[in-house]
Amino acid sequence: MINAISMELSDACGDDPGFICEWIWDNTENEKLSEIISWIIERPLKVVVILLVAMIVNRLLRRAIDRMVQRIISAREQEQTEAELESEKTLSNVGERARRKLQRISEHGERSRQRALTLGAVLRGTSTTIVYLMGLMIALGEIGLDLGPLLAGAGIVGLAIGFGAQSLVSDFIAGVFVIIEDQYGVGDWVDVGSASGTVERVSLRTTVLRDAHGTVWVVPNGEIRRVGNSSQLWARTVLDLEVAYDTDIDKAATIIKDVADQLWEEQLEVATILEEPVVSGVQSFGADSIAIRLSVKTEPGEQWSTGRILRARIKKAFDTYGIEIPFPQRTVWMHTADNSGKEKEVPEVEIKRDLLEGSSGSSDED
Repeated sequence: MINAISMELSDACGDDPGFICEWIWDNTENEKLSEIISWIIERPLKVVVILLVAMIVNRLLRRAIDRMVQRIISAREQEQTEAELESEKTLSNVGERARRKLQRISEHGERSRQRALTLGAVLRGTSTTIVYLMGLMIALGEIGLDLGPLLAGAGIVGLAIGFGAQSLVSDFIAGVFVIIEDQYGVGDWVDVGSASGTVERVSLRTTVLRDAHGTVWVVPNGEIRRVGNSSQLWARTVLDLEVAYDTDIDKAATIIKDVADQLWEEQLEVATILEEPVVSGVQSFGADSIAIRLSVKTEPGEQWSTGRILRARIKKAFDTYGIEIPFPQRTVWMHTADNSGKEKEVPEVEIKRDLLEGSSGSSDED
């Protein structure tokens, strides 16, 4: 008897009867009425509840994303404020240049803010699509549609796309972190390992660079393992200046310091020195020379031009004060034979090979 009732209830309300359908059956034992009530009330009610839950989950996710974006924007605004205070302190005597730097800092902050808002919009749209798609599939299952073949087909297609688009997904995820962490932006000079140059465009998939020779490099974000950014707030020029072993080290260091201080006071347009130059002292003993290190803190992007100007001025100052910049010397002995077969010594010829171009270091930037 119980089995018969269970079979009739299953016929009326399905293998997993709901509360309303089962209650109608218990009170009326009418299969048709129970089935009609189930279709009119119970199943639509389940669909409404599922969509309502999906809406609540979506709202919670959007709120979490908005909070994350707001934290990113707050962090960028704090960094911008600190950079502005630092600029006002270091460039207080150079009004026009200070204003230009503050403008660049403001543009950088606005760029970071817009990128964070763009990222938030992308994440919100993605989360909304996923949540409502899952809710719709669950609702269709409650209505009675067989989603097995659909899910199996979608799974096979998704697996095939996943294998083929692994690098694309990696690029996308890496691009998200580039934007969240603000690792670099348009106008920055960066070294990403496989290429280096000025950033021209940043997207969620690729980073576009233009190097010193004008070549455009398109680098997938997923292939970037480390980033060297030479355009963040300030930079530093480090010169190891070589002098001969018989040079008065104190005198050479004083001359180097005077030349750097003079350039610091001039505050040239392409060589903005932010702090007093520092002569660290003897850096190393080489085969032919002693290296004296000079460190100069500059505006970002101006470290290369500052280094070129300093090298030229220090060379002229060394010439004026008779300080020698050494270069390797080689003595070559040549022998020849006369008619009797005896070797005859030829006067010594001294060949000097000037390596001065490589003595002060080189730059990656033209």
